[in-house]
Amino acid sequence: MKLHFLIFLVICITSCKNEKKSAVTAKLEKKSNHTNKSEFQTIIDSSNVIGSILIYDPSQDTYYSNDFDWATQGNLPASTFKIANTIIGLETGVIKSDSTIFKWDGEDKWSSLWEQDLVLRDAFQYSCVPCYQEVAATIGTKRMTEYVKKLHYGNLKIDTTNITNFWLEGDSRISQIQQIDFLKRYYDDLLPISARTKSIMQDVMLVTKTTNYNLSGKTGLSNNNNHYNGWFVGFIEAKDQVYFFATNLEPKTSKVNLKDFINTRKEVTLAALKELNFIP
Repeated sequence: MKLHFLIFLVICITSCKNEKKSAVTAKLEKKSNHTNKSEFQTIIDSSNVIGSILIYDPSQDTYYSNDFDWATQGNLPASTFKIANTIIGLETGVIKSDSTIFKWDGEDKWSSLWEQDLVLRDAFQYSCVPCYQEVAATIGTKRMTEYVKKLHYGNLKIDTTNITNFWLEGDSRISQIQQIDFLKRYYDDLLPISARTKSIMQDVMLVTKTTNYNLSGKTGLSNNNNHYNGWFVGFIEAKDQVYFFATNLEPKTSKVNLKDFINTRKEVTLAALKELNFIP
């Protein structure tokens, strides 16, 4: 009798596990459409860089890219993490409001734009690293780790030794696919954040507002022994549609014109959006 019961129990457990596995597998197998765009590669080649442009059209559930292998590889998030860092700062109260002022300590900085007191939007748009290192340090390792997990943001390695630079160097990684997934959930109100935080972020993230479109996002740049990796991630609202993008690039040669490379991130992204006729 006991043997029969044990056999029955094993069958039930196995069946439940298989049903759960089938559901998960079915969800994973339901993939979006992926369209290779050689035109994106032409845009990249003409800019003397290598990398991938990834654009997602939710109305067609379609991803467009010149290199999907590159788009699934992880890279340091660099200053694109300022999107999540700002959200976490607002949610924890470390950043009080959009009127929060980051005080300049009077010391020379990497960028002259950082050598002044900055309101939140300017600190974000000028990509003020010291400002956001202060935010991360105040949030602390425990809360930062908890919130990053809640937001399902990449694969970040956070501990007490790297709380002020884990997004700039080390083993933290996020892919272009993950960047767009995060931005989609943000845009669709699927992140566990308040309406107030979302409202503030809408203003903070707005890069360009024209009669044809609104462009929101964040750039990022990491440097590992003069090996540069650059990001531009965000979304563009045009013609009552929204399109998400995540561009990741590296210089083609070791001789880098940093100013040109910094500008290229946005330029190739906008060129790709125009190629798809998503913007005029």
